[in-house]
Amino acid sequence: MIYEMTIQFRVTDIVEGQRWYETLLDRKPDFIPHEGFCEWELIPGSWLQVVEGIPSEGSGPLRLGVENIEKERDRISKELQVEFFEICSREEVPVKWATFTDPWGNRLGFFEYIRETEKPEKLKTVLGKKKPIV
Repeated sequence: MIYEMTIQFRVTDIVEGQRWYETLLDRKPDFIPHEGFCEWELIPGSWLQVVEGIPSEGSGPLRLGVENIEKERDRISKELQVEFFEICSREEVPVKWATFTDPWGNRLGFFEYIRETEKPEKLKTVLGKKKPIV
């Protein structure tokens, strides 16, 4: 039985990497067990680890669900100097999505549910709430 997950991205400079991911995630790490390693619990049981080391070329993408993909693209373009990136969609897919890279070549992205009715149901499932969040 799988009950948790982690994904690890390597950065060449942990101080710069931690600062970059703090800005991306808009918060400090949840766990720093030792030098060269920091970790955020993105949703219950799902952890993003940022570790000092040699980045793996083309890793990811790790796509993060957001409420407004255009707003997040604008924010990280301004705050993190992320190059402008295209937002994609397909008629048969219930989300819009986009991919970008961090300064170390790790591939990340965002996605946003197109139908407003899906987001509260997903939040209810992820957060274990009895009634939908609106």
